[in-house]
Amino acid sequence: MLTTPDTIRTLQRKLYRKAKQEPACRFHALYDKIYRADILSHAYNLVRANKGSAGIDGVTFEAIEDGEGVVAFVAALAEALRNKTYQPDPVKRVMIPKRDGSQRPLGIPTIRDRVAQMAVKLVIEPIFEADFCETSYGFRPKKSAHDAVDDVKYYMNRGYTEVIDADLSKYFDTIPHANLMAVVAERICDGAILHLIQMWLKAPIMEVDRDGTKRNIGGGKGNRKGTPQDGIISPLLANLYLHILDRIWERRQLQQRLGARIVRYADDIVILCRKQSDRAMTMLRRILERLGLTLNEAKTKTINAFEGKFDFLGFTIWMGKGRKTGRYYPHVQPSKKSLQSIKDRVTHLTKGERTIMPIDWIVNEVNATVRGWVGYFHYQNCSQTLVKVRYHVEERFLTHLRKRHKVRSWKATRARFTYQALYDRYGLYKVPTTSVWGRCMPDGEEHRKAVCGKIARTV
Repeated sequence: MLTTPDTIRTLQRKLYRKAKQEPACRFHALYDKIYRADILSHAYNLVRANKGSAGIDGVTFEAIEDGEGVVAFVAALAEALRNKTYQPDPVKRVMIPKRDGSQRPLGIPTIRDRVAQMAVKLVIEPIFEADFCETSYGFRPKKSAHDAVDDVKYYMNRGYTEVIDADLSKYFDTIPHANLMAVVAERICDGAILHLIQMWLKAPIMEVDRDGTKRNIGGGKGNRKGTPQDGIISPLLANLYLHILDRIWERRQLQQRLGARIVRYADDIVILCRKQSDRAMTMLRRILERLGLTLNEAKTKTINAFEGKFDFLGFTIWMGKGRKTGRYYPHVQPSKKSLQSIKDRVTHLTKGERTIMPIDWIVNEVNATVRGWVGYFHYQNCSQTLVKVRYHVEERFLTHLRKRHKVRSWKATRARFTYQALYDRYGLYKVPTTSVWGRCMPDGEEHRKAVCGKIARTV
């Protein structure tokens, strides 16, 4: 993990404290911080660490480092920002297939634009972080998906068991630019910063056909909605717009009035209710309508956690009954979809066509994939799921070895390659099969903190 330089950390602390102490303060002298050498250099390093692909211009990190060099690249970007000649490139549209057969669009800016966006994010994020409500967990420093799940568990334990599992319809594609910019301008009145954000929101969107032909498919100055899902600045902007929902819920004391606790991780929203959820659902619809957003009616549902289950951030949650005590408790385990995703990935990495690759490559790829998955899902009531993952990894690797060495029967395979040999001889990662728990600290709004090690936000 990259360490933020002291000069940048000092600036961020000053901006955060100023914003925290003066909720009505609007910041106007920020643009000159964006093209500071230390900020742009750190922004490049952060973008480089994300290991993203090239944008529409085809320029990769390797091409930058082997060509003009990082120093010259950062200096040229700084000069363009300083002279206000910077113009963003079109965003590359890539379609990612989903399990249900549909496709999810990703917008990939060029590396140059991603570095500029990261520099802006480094400067403005502390200002908005001072405003965000404690029920918001997505894409925030020192906040995690596990913290959000802990919040859900904490309130389910307190009787909030009527759950609204809300799903927003195409949220990133439907954020109204005018409303979003108005929210940004509540805190930032630096015209140059606002102009940068506006340009990124209205950047043209292009697709590259198989023959290399580039086609303009949207965006541009006439675009009034949406923010690219793979842009560096997009998560902050998307989180900021839904902050209005959190703020209304907090200022109108809807948790106390309706008995409804909202927990939000970006556009993943659950509302935990003590009694009937009708009033909370009506209020949610009313607020979203004012924001120009809509619920996905097919996926939004209300569940009694004693009778049904709901998925949140990759986990399935319900009120389970302890076998020994007979008491009900919030049961959290990896969802079936999450389990199937890691199984499918391991199956792909160990398929027969890959026997021509060095075995060390296969092991390293499988280990990296499974470690990342376990790093996130080794949490709460996960032991049964982890047993299934370990079994699948072992069986798939044995299948791979059987095909690699052309062993005819399974009996001979198991005699030649024992489970222990997978770990001792080949160095396969051994999936743990015991649950890891956090400690409950119900002190006011202090919630349980996970102690399960590093959290991988993506699987």
